[in-house]
Amino acid sequence: MLPQQSNDDIKERIAPVAKVRVAGANGSASGGGAESARSGEDVYNKFCAACHTSGVLNAPKINDAADWEERLAQGMDTVLKHAVEGYNAMPPKGTCNDCSDDEIQAAIDYMTAEI
Repeated sequence: MLPQQSNDDIKERIAPVAKVRVAGANGSASGGGAESARSGEDVYNKFCAACHTSGVLNAPKINDAADWEERLAQGMDTVLKHAVEGYNAMPPKGTCNDCSDDEIQAAIDYMTAEI
């Protein structure tokens, strides 16, 4: 008969022993590394601008107070949750699958900075 093990013992026993890194990939999404987070402007320009510049499929346009008013009234936690999980036509993280939640928040802050 096998000895009883706690959940913590089991998690430690089956934990990965290494992480695979791909050259050019951002390590912040997987929880760390020496690489720094991308700025809100960088995330916006690469992943958000296609929809949030022109308002494709009712996406709120960058720095357009009328477009953001109703969304921001729900609170930033809700806005971030919708951005991370996806909402209506917006896919999760706006297709930035390797963005951290902090990078998504920075992009939202960038898009609403001049409101």
